[in-house]
Amino acid sequence: MARAPSPAAVLLSVHAVVFDTDGVITDSAPTHAAAWKIAFDACLDLHEGQSPFDEAEDYRRHVDGRSRMDGAAAFLASRGLALPEGGPDDPPGTGTVRAVAARKDEEFTRSIRAHPVAVWPGTVRLLRALHDARVPIAAASASRHATELLAGAGLLDLFTAVVDGNEARRLELPGKPDPALFTEAARRLGVPVGDTAVVEDALAGVEAGRRGGFGLVVGVDRTDSPEGAGDLRRHGADLVVADPGDLLITGED
Repeated sequence: MARAPSPAAVLLSVHAVVFDTDGVITDSAPTHAAAWKIAFDACLDLHEGQSPFDEAEDYRRHVDGRSRMDGAAAFLASRGLALPEGGPDDPPGTGTVRAVAARKDEEFTRSIRAHPVAVWPGTVRLLRALHDARVPIAAASASRHATELLAGAGLLDLFTAVVDGNEARRLELPGKPDPALFTEAARRLGVPVGDTAVVEDALAGVEAGRRGGFGLVVGVDRTDSPEGAGDLRRHGADLVVADPGDLLITGED
């Protein structure tokens, strides 16, 4: 008789697990990347000699895992564009970093309200196995939409704590690669960071886990490429998996 899947020993060696959301739990990275492309390309079109935003490489290197403002600033800086920061009330547009970030959020919000975001089945299996094993788990994300997406997927009840972009803003937490978001999640779980694992697909997030002194940093490489896995390891991943579901073991009675 088949036994229910259980977490692998490497995860049971720690006492809690913090999961990133976009790209790890929810299949929302393409939706984020598409929204960024609309926002960035509108800005790039105003500057001669700029090539369009690349939804794969530019997204992975400059905005994945970061807050909207940090991601917008990082990408624009990579293209040598020194836009003013602007103010919090800037409408969506191209004239300031905040305006570009607001355009991205406008597009992303419109997309997820029209087309619900899918979740990764392997991650859901792992979440349920950890929950059944009474391992405290948290979700941590720079996105202000993370709690909404988890609730929409019917997964919110699995988490002991959720630290999303709204909480990060309220607490004035710096964005990844600063570890503050993950550290706050571990604090809410009541487990020291050295006894907590981080599961993350973004380079900035993996680096945050390493900087924060987490006991285990798992990189998720959905590109299935040597370059992607190598980048995650160079940024601090202890191990790299193609899907968090790979961290489950099954057996037969």
